[in-house]
This record gives sequence, C-alpha cells and structure tokens, in this order.
Amino acid sequence: MTVTIDRGARSLGEFRFECGETIDDLEVAYEAYGEFDGDNAVLVCHALTGSQNVAGGGFRSRGADGSAGTAGQARAWWNDIVGPGKAVDTAEYYVVCANVPGSCYGTSGPPSAGPDGEPYGTDFPPVTVGDWTRAQRRLLDDLGVGRLHAVVGGSVGGMNVLDWAKRYPDDVRRIAPVATAARLDPQCLALDAIARRAITTDPNWNRGDYYGGEPPRRGLGLARQIGHVMYLSKDSMERKFGRRAAGRDFAGDAFPADPAAAFFPYRDVESYLDYQAEKFVDRFDANSYLYLTHAMDDYDLAEGYESDAAALAAFEGEALVMSFTGDWHFTTEQAESLAAAFREADAPVAHHVIDSDHGHDAFLVEPESVGPPLSDFLADGVGGRAVTDTTEREPEFAPVHNSLFSG
Repeated sequence: MTVTIDRGARSLGEFRFECGETIDDLEVAYEAYGEFDGDNAVLVCHALTGSQNVAGGGFRSRGADGSAGTAGQARAWWNDIVGPGKAVDTAEYYVVCANVPGSCYGTSGPPSAGPDGEPYGTDFPPVTVGDWTRAQRRLLDDLGVGRLHAVVGGSVGGMNVLDWAKRYPDDVRRIAPVATAARLDPQCLALDAIARRAITTDPNWNRGDYYGGEPPRRGLGLARQIGHVMYLSKDSMERKFGRRAAGRDFAGDAFPADPAAAFFPYRDVESYLDYQAEKFVDRFDANSYLYLTHAMDDYDLAEGYESDAAALAAFEGEALVMSFTGDWHFTTEQAESLAAAFREADAPVAHHVIDSDHGHDAFLVEPESVGPPLSDFLADGVGGRAVTDTTEREPEFAPVHNSLFSG
C-alpha cells in the first residue's frame, strides 16, 4: 500500500519561549503521513534524541525537500508501529511528527543559524516541554489541523503527550503516554546531571562555542553511554552481555584505556557502549543534548496546580497509559500514579502494563506488545479489545523499582 508523506519545515514566525526569550522565526521540521480528512489527525511525539522521521519505507514522497532522513534511532524510529496497516495506520490516520525546538534535526535549536548567521550555540533560549507543545500547536495550525484524534508518544515524548492534555485539553480526544511519568525521579535526575557534566567538562565543549571546530565527542559519547545504561534493565543486560569478553582490544581513541586495561578483559558490555557512543556522536549535537535533557528534567505535570489530577481536570478525553515491568527509568508505579490522577480527574483511563525485561527501550523494541492495545485504543478508546486495565484484576507482575544499582 502506498501512502503519501509530506516532508519539510515550516517557518512559524516569532516565538516566545516560556523562559521569556524570543526568536524572530521558529522553524519546525516535520513529517506528515497519509491524508487529512478533517477528523483523523494523530500527533506522534518523539523521545529525547529522536526526530520527525517516525516511519520509513514504502512511502511515496511529495515533500518540499525530499530529504532522506537521519541516521540511528532518529531514522524511522517507530517504523514497526507507524505505517500502512500498522498500529498507527497511515492508511487510516493523518499522522504528524515534528522535531522539537532545541533539537538538531531541522527544527530551530543551538546548531541553527542565529540573527548574525552563526550558530546560536548556548545563546539559544532554554526550552521546555511546554515550548515543544506550543510549537506543535502552531505547526498543526499551519497545516490546517484543528482538533486531534489522538496524541501518542513514549519516554519524554510521553511527557509531551501529557502536556497536550494539560495545555490544550479541548484539542485532543485521546492520548496515549507510553513508558513515561508525570516527572522524573531523583535517581534519573542525578544520572542526567552526570551526563551533562560529561559534556561540559570536555575541553572541546568550549562553553558551547565549538561549531566550526572539533565538537566535544568524548563528553557526548559518555553522556550517551550513561543514557543507554538507563534504558536497559538488569535482566536484559545479563542476557545480552553477561560478563563475556569482547574478544578484541580496547577500541579507538575516544575513550583511552587506563594502564591496567591491557591485563583485564575488554567486555562485551563495554564494546556495546563504545559502539553506541561512536554512532551517536556522528549524528547528534552536544548542545542539543544539554537543552533536551534539561527540558525533560524540568517537566512536572503538576506545575502550577495543586496536583496531577488538578492539572488534568479540564481534559475530557480518554487516556491509555502504557508501562513495562522491567523499566526502571519510568516505572510501573509511576505509570499507575499517573493513571490514578486521570481517574481522580474523572477521565476514562486504562493502565496497560506489559510484562517485559527489556527495560525502558521496550516501547521501541516490542511492537508486538505495544501495537495491539495502541491500535485498539485509537479505534475504540479504553473499550478496545486489546486494551487491558491491569488495575481491574490481580496484577501478574511485581511493580518494583528494578534499579541497576540495587543489590
């Protein structure tokens, strides 16, 4: 089945960020799949280092620039979920995904040219999840889309979804926040802070002024490695790597080995992390990583309200909260707390818990678990056949904080 895709970027004019700073022209890169019939628009919100390229092959491009997309996770990052005949069916829905302000995949951010023609760097205004939501609303207005059928997203993209219910409660019928929470817990805040310090203590960071020179590859690579440890569970790391040696010497110059490394084994888990770092530093901007992690850390659904339920009180649509038992980045307890807030706000909600040991990455790598409930929710709301609210039965999982750093 051939589905059209509109790739491009829209200049949305002057934009005032929540910090109070303004830029003259916010440009937002997006991809839109399928045909809009006035009532079938679904917005997909990407995760931290994702992009607007949510789906991939099989599409006939009619975009303004015809670009081929980006590499790594940013390229077709949810291709098993979004597409013709898939859970978010582009033959039925008009699906839009927009790169968020502060990122580096075509939307205005630190690498973008500022008023003087040079990259903004750290002169770019600080961004918030609320800025992402407001920019998406502006883009949708420009595309001629009013009320949305649904907003869907995972991880910090799930926080973006929640912000839609809070900020524009009349503009969306259904929301599906996946593998997310109302706010980060202190452990994740701490790890994000260490990741940022890895970047800012790299001499090549140069207070964010590295464009045209050598970027802080080592610091950004370390930050990415910390992120990957956060995304995996204890069980999945044991299964993937164990304590096996990689069978080769320490790789490359990015992370020089200490003097004792020649005696001790270079393990599979180290090799995996080095490989991920090498891929990431070739596709992502260090300043953008700083900006986006700050936005994620800052988000708090209840900000400005007495509680999460109060923040959601104006939302009259339906919600599907999805969580994974092996995810210690955003736990099942946090997801249940979020579902409880929807119940307190009298919004129809189901909390669908997936038994998985993949960790936080499960929402990306287990389409067979994510797809059916999401598809049925988009079609029929919380009454969908595959939408199971685990609070209505005895749970088949132990909702514990399965931390990598516990016993």
